[in-house]
Amino acid sequence: MRYLPLTDQDRAQMLGVIGAADIDALFCDAPREALLDGLVDLPRHAGELEVRRALEGLAARNRPAGAGPFFCGAGAYRHHIPSSVDHLIQRSEFLTSYTPYQPEISQGTLQALYEFQTQVCGLTGMDVANASLYDGSNAAAEGVMMAARITGRHKAVLSGGLHPHYAQTIQTLAKAAGIEVFAQPLAFDAESAVADAIDGETACVVVQTPNIFGTATDITAIAEAAHAAGALLICVTTEVLSLALLKSPGEMGADIVAAEGASLAGPLNFGGPYLGLFAANQTFLRQMPGRLCGQTVDADGKRGFVLTLSTREQHIRREKATSNVCTNSGLVALAFTMHLTLLGQTGLHDLAALNHAKARRLARAMAAALEQFQTARTYYAKYRDTSVRIEAIQKKMTPPAAEGAGSGGN
Repeated sequence: MRYLPLTDQDRAQMLGVIGAADIDALFCDAPREALLDGLVDLPRHAGELEVRRALEGLAARNRPAGAGPFFCGAGAYRHHIPSSVDHLIQRSEFLTSYTPYQPEISQGTLQALYEFQTQVCGLTGMDVANASLYDGSNAAAEGVMMAARITGRHKAVLSGGLHPHYAQTIQTLAKAAGIEVFAQPLAFDAESAVADAIDGETACVVVQTPNIFGTATDITAIAEAAHAAGALLICVTTEVLSLALLKSPGEMGADIVAAEGASLAGPLNFGGPYLGLFAANQTFLRQMPGRLCGQTVDADGKRGFVLTLSTREQHIRREKATSNVCTNSGLVALAFTMHLTLLGQTGLHDLAALNHAKARRLARAMAAALEQFQTARTYYAKYRDTSVRIEAIQKKMTPPAAEGAGSGGN
């Protein structure tokens, strides 16, 4: 689309139609002290090359997460994404309408989302999955809202191992929906403590495994306790790769699963875009938020894909809508699907095992370093009143090089 600026004649004609003497007359109702008496203090226009160099200079002041070891964690993980993924997501088959309302011209996008949903079901052990949400915290909050609709109750219990950002997102949406949230105290390994907080008013229990501290928990007993009280169990996972090694949430009795999948889809990019995975039991299909793609056949009997279910306010009556979520993370979901397809089931398991092995190696190296540090502290405390040379203490406090320990960068 070309930019066509207005001429002086165009402006004069428009001002004449509305009865304004000049452009300044359009701002006559604004307080005089709020008006600028000169140009904004910004650089003047420049050529493309100059602008690009200026922006690149600003960007260079940031240190990319991939420039060194990255230990942020908590849902932000740096994994290697094959360059083939970026190539494949740019193929013409996927350069279709972002929202695939017209299936006849959106088969590439629709099939990719259908495959994505299938993969999410396989990872989580659940019956149905939607076409993705904004991120894991958004998915968790939508799960709580969904549980309230299903049970007709308005109380949610959050475990002490739930990611704090997820808890905050849940509390924000729950407040607007009239849902009371009871968050357990932050705890390293106490997921099962939520069972004691379940009562007849509880709509759902939200647990995380592995939790924010990395502790993996068998949530089967929690699911049984929730179901005995008529509540639903929502299982959260911030590192989707863990599902390749651990028992799936579905096997442990989860009713709804909310997870973050961005670590297998793209780089960290200073905080986004992310990828919310959302799956549930078949029974709750029509209460799910977002959209679902389905498989069908066309008039000639050929396989095709369509947008089967979309229960947001724009598409159906407001009182029947499940959520006002506007879209899905289409491009990130496509990259996620491409990566998992390239890995295959065996490759995904091997990748998860490799990350686990490197994490354990790093933990052993850190434990050895900590042990030497504690030894040095004890040595110093015992002889602090003597003439012990400080160089000897420093030597004891310096851990041996832990080459190859890795930092989960695969």
